Amino acid sequence: MFYDMYPAPIGIGRLADFSDEAGLVAQAKTDPQAFGALYERYVQKIYSYVYYRTGNTHDAEDLTAKVFQRAMVSLERYTSRGLPFSAWLYRIAHNLVANWHRDQGRRQMVPLHEAARQDWQALRTEAPELAVETREEQDRLLAAVRRLSEERQQLLVLKFVERLSNAEIGQVLNRSEGAVKSLYHRTLLVLRDELTKTAEPRTNGSGQHPTARPSAKEPT
Repeated sequence: MFYDMYPAPIGIGRLADFSDEAGLVAQAKTDPQAFGALYERYVQKIYSYVYYRTGNTHDAEDLTAKVFQRAMVSLERYTSRGLPFSAWLYRIAHNLVANWHRDQGRRQMVPLHEAARQDWQALRTEAPELAVETREEQDRLLAAVRRLSEERQQLLVLKFVERLSNAEIGQVLNRSEGAVKSLYHRTLLVLRDELTKTAEPRTNGSGQHPTARPSAKEPT
């Protein structure tokens, strides 16, 4: 099991303060115990992300192990650039999963049905018109998300499931923070348009939908 790859951080007293991530990362460059502490802190998050990208536990476990193997080998060259250590791990995971999909010759699919309903409910604060209440509405939202490009699906998973900041998402997707904000805004517009088109028609007696609004057009 990949969870047992690295030694548990025994002898905690000689490790850097767990709240001092930069200190722990610096120590991990020469101390396997410190790297084991970083592994324990982030392995479940990285596994979750990889699982959403692959859709099966076997490949998710294998790729998660490779993420930390690559991180350990490359740690000496790591620099924070003002972002959390996890953003660098997500970037490694992104590249490994992309290579895995290319080698498998399959379209990258995100198993969105596995995402907890509360994750997608977080859209309420960002875009109230996309909030879902019933299971039917949730299914329509997920169906609309599946019709998005793989990059846009991944953006939503990183933002609402993994809860990364725009800056962290930018490092994963190799985009600037501004480009992530723009992509996210366009994605919400497309989702709103999709949900408007797939909503069950309800008329108010005049033959018009009572809450009909012009469809959102994606900026070019």
